[in-house]
Amino acid sequence: MPAVKSSLVHPAYKTEYRVRNWRQYEQGLRSRGDVTIWFSEEATANWISKPTGRRGGQRLYSDLAIKTSLTLRTVFGLPLRQTEGFVGALLRMLRLDHRPVPDHSTLSRRSLSLDVIRKAPQFCGQIHLIVDSTGLEIVGEGSWAAAKHGTRGTRDWRKLHVGVDGRGYIVAHCLRESRVDDASVVPDLLSHVGGAINRFTADGAYDKTIVYDLLTKRGAEVVVPPTRKARISKNDTSAARARNETVEAVRELGRRQ
Repeated sequence: MPAVKSSLVHPAYKTEYRVRNWRQYEQGLRSRGDVTIWFSEEATANWISKPTGRRGGQRLYSDLAIKTSLTLRTVFGLPLRQTEGFVGALLRMLRLDHRPVPDHSTLSRRSLSLDVIRKAPQFCGQIHLIVDSTGLEIVGEGSWAAAKHGTRGTRDWRKLHVGVDGRGYIVAHCLRESRVDDASVVPDLLSHVGGAINRFTADGAYDKTIVYDLLTKRGAEVVVPPTRKARISKNDTSAARARNETVEAVRELGRRQ
């Protein structure tokens, strides 16, 4: 008989969940496929770009038309040509056949110069900062060329450190060598955050004295799980006291809590 693989999740951390409200659960699954799309009066009125009064050819489609098409493309995961057909079908269904449809070449060209990236809105109060990192692989000329020609290019890694607030906006980021310690990047990340920080949350890689020193000086609560062999520090600094409270809480409540 073939060997049965056991779950990689430890029984103590395995989440048990049973669906009991089947009526609401099935209705929720069906609602995922219920899509309603409408064009506001503003969108239909400003679909065509207004004349600029300058010499030369004028743009036919407004930025709103391009943004609308690119948004639909992103939501439904469509290539550019299928996006052109999808937008045309929507306009016909809404009896807006007199509105021209941006072709795929125009969508591709305008997407390069269109300002669709928005900065995080300013927030006056204290924020909850969550920090983590992820690896970015670099393979010579690219993984495709290496696989096609059978060569092993120069492979290296970069580490992207990202800080987001409680609303999900990226408020700090930096790119470093893969050998750089996660905690050593915290000063650079905090330099991007000008406002007050209420809480700082990260994984065990950020359990360093420098992190506690910087965050306690800014009056932030540090939520970082200590190492499994963490000990109570005898130093009488604010950073040491904050970390000692975390170590004592882990001993009392458990590492998972």
